[in-house]
This record gives sequence, C-alpha cells and structure tokens, in this order.
Amino acid sequence: MPSFRHARCGLAAVAVAALATAGAAHAETATECSLRKFCYCVNAELKSAIEKQVAAIRGLVAAEKAKGKSIGYMSIPLSTVAGSYFGVNVKIAEAAKKRIEARYGADQVWILNPGADEMSLPRGARGADYMLMWTAVLEGKNGMGEDFDFVYFVGPTDIAQHFALDGSGDMQKIDAYYEAAAKSDAGLAKVDRKAFREYYALRASTAFSFGAHDEWNIVRVLNEARRGATEFGIARQLPVLFDGRAVPPGVFETSVAPGTAAECRKN
Repeated sequence: MPSFRHARCGLAAVAVAALATAGAAHAETATECSLRKFCYCVNAELKSAIEKQVAAIRGLVAAEKAKGKSIGYMSIPLSTVAGSYFGVNVKIAEAAKKRIEARYGADQVWILNPGADEMSLPRGARGADYMLMWTAVLEGKNGMGEDFDFVYFVGPTDIAQHFALDGSGDMQKIDAYYEAAAKSDAGLAKVDRKAFREYYALRASTAFSFGAHDEWNIVRVLNEARRGATEFGIARQLPVLFDGRAVPPGVFETSVAPGTAAECRKN
C-alpha cells in the first residue's frame, strides 16, 4: 500500500494533496477503523464510496482467483511528494505488475495494482481515504488476508528498470529522462529537477512511502493472526517479498513507523 492509489492514495501512500480539491480540505472528517483496528481520519462523505469500491475490488480479485490464479497485492509509492511524481509512478506500477506476472506466469498469477484507473476513489480523496479502502481490501472480510496469496513491496531495483539504470551514471540517466519528459508534461516540470533526480536514484522504493508503511504493518498483523489460527499457522502465513526477494521472518514480523494511520485529532 499501498503509498498504497496511495497517492491517489497512498500506500501509498499516500499523501494525495495533489489530487485534493480546495473544498475537500474543509470536508467533515471522521475516524474509521478496520477489523484489525487500523484507524484513519477520512472524509465522512466518502464512506459509502469507499465501501462500494472495496466491494468492487474484491469482485475483481474473486474473478481472477476463480481462474485458479495466485493473487498478489503490490505495494508501490504513487504520491507526488519529495521529488517523486505521480505520473511517472503510475507508469512504473503498470510495468512492475506486468513484470511480476511474467516472472511467475501470467496464467498462474494476478497482481493487484493500486495505481490502476479502476482502483480510484472520487476526485478529492486523500491518502487516509485510500488507506481505509486498501486496509479493508488487504484484511478481507474475515480479517485474515484470505483474498491474497502473497504481498509484493516494490523496491529500488524494480523502479530502476523504468529508467534503464545500470549502475553507471545513473543520476545522469534520470536527469536526461526528466529533461525529455518535462517538455511534454507540465506537471512534471513543476517538480524540482534535483529532488526528482535524488528521489529516483536514492529513495525510490516503498521504504519512503506513507501508504506502504501502513501496508507493511497491516501485513505484519495479518501474519501474526495467521500464526495463532489453527486453520492457518506458521506454514500458511502470507509470503512477503521486497524488491523481488523473499523477506525473512525476523523482518516481516517487525513493525515500522505508521504512515497515514491515525485517528482524527480532537479539538
């Protein structure tokens, strides 16, 4: 998650100020909590839209699962923040989904891409609104993450492939990418060039995503619940991958700082 649309959302998350309307800033907020007690300060007017979208996404997952496929949730930063750019991140997410599916076999695996258009909430939704949605999707109806077979956290190697980085003059390659793309993308041209270069060379991964931090904690709690459940146990925990590699249990059993998860502040 997530910064899972983390920055349409989120995960991701994910700070969505770029998509928020001026009116949304004054919308009535309310604290909404998930089955596993992850709480978010959301736009109260979007609650029904979030519930509807959760049901729609569960339907997409169920349709792919009915084909006998293994279902993966992809956590990827999407927000325009700290040099990152939403338009670029969406392209990275699309390519990462295809690459992961190709790695395991597109007939056997389906990856949920939070950056896809069909995952969007109404315009003006913020990171917390998206994270409430993605938390419900990840947890499943029973709060055991039962709709998914694994979770994939996008890392620097995944993102580097978009820029064709090869370990030689990587910042120069990112600079050249920015120069070419900014000529036809007014939104990208507003992003500081140095910040863009440094983000994609040094920070581009879920490690720096608000939404992905929440998603990591959600998966940790789901696996904790699975370890204590007779129908799951240690052998049926959700596999967790980061940057294409399996994460050892000592790591995925460890929590991280929360990203967007927080109750509304009381006046």
